[in-house]
Amino acid sequence: QVQLVESGGGLVQAGGSLRLSCAASGSIFSINAMGWYRQAPGKQRELVAAITSGGSTNYADSVKGRFTISRDNAKNTVYLQMNSLKPEDTAVYYCKMVTTSATYWGRGTLVTVSS
Repeated sequence: QVQLVESGGGLVQAGGSLRLSCAASGSIFSINAMGWYRQAPGKQRELVAAITSGGSTNYADSVKGRFTISRDNAKNTVYLQMNSLKPEDTAVYYCKMVTTSATYWGRGTLVTVSS
C-alpha cells in the first residue's frame, strides 16, 4: 500500500518561509512525477509546482520566483521551499505522486499566512 505523508505546514507571517516535505512509502515503482497542489477555502484545487523524474519543473505563475520544488529520488521525497509567503498562499497543500500504474495523493498539510 502506497502512502504519501506531508509535513512542514503551519502558521507564518507574511514574508516568512516554510518548507514542506512529502515522503512516499510502500510498493513504489517507476515514479514519473511528484508535485504539490493547494486548495484554499471555497476554491478549486490548483497546481503549485511539479517535478519529473528527470528533474524538469513546472510552477504556477503565482509562485514563480518564490517557491522551489525539489526531490530526493533515493528517499522518494519531494520538497517545496516557500519564501516570501503571502496571505493568499493560505491553503491546504497536497502532495501528488504519479507512477506508471497509478496516481496517489497525500492527506494535506495546512499553511496559514497571516498579514
